Amino acid sequence: QKRDRRIRQDSISLQRRRLYTFQDYLTWDEGCRKMLALAEKFTRTGGTVLIQGESGTGKEILAQSIHSGSPRRRAPFIPVNVTSLTPTLAESELFGYERGAFTGAKTSGNMGKFELANRGTLFLDEIGEMPLSMQAKLLRALQEREITRVGGSRPVSLDFRLITATNRDLE
Repeated sequence: QKRDRRIRQDSISLQRRRLYTFQDYLTWDEGCRKMLALAEKFTRTGGTVLIQGESGTGKEILAQSIHSGSPRRRAPFIPVNVTSLTPTLAESELFGYERGAFTGAKTSGNMGKFELANRGTLFLDEIGEMPLSMQAKLLRALQEREITRVGGSRPVSLDFRLITATNRDLE
């Protein structure tokens, strides 16, 4: 518990930065206004959200706005660009690892992004690029609301909201 508290304290600057809100939008486009009204409705739910749009359209800004308007607004917003994770390290980055889980691992282990987002929101950008093997583990985390660290044997229960984004047509 002490280690977890220390890790959360170390990442507090990442968690406390100013996030965008719906009030930051300025638009006269009717289509955009409808999209924002729909997105605002999602602030009142705890459900998982998928944002689809072309590159450069502000998907993360929309995700931050949904988080900022939700009851989780005082908890962390943890953004992760899936394309920046190498396939070999993706599992340990997202789910964390126990000490000695692999060569080069920290001796104390490490919390993953899911644990850092506990009680808050985890934003996975470019989810369409995630390898299928990781998608299965992600689905399990969503269904059970728990993860198991790499090299670990006990599940860790979590309370998080997942917002994902992609520029691909996933259908």
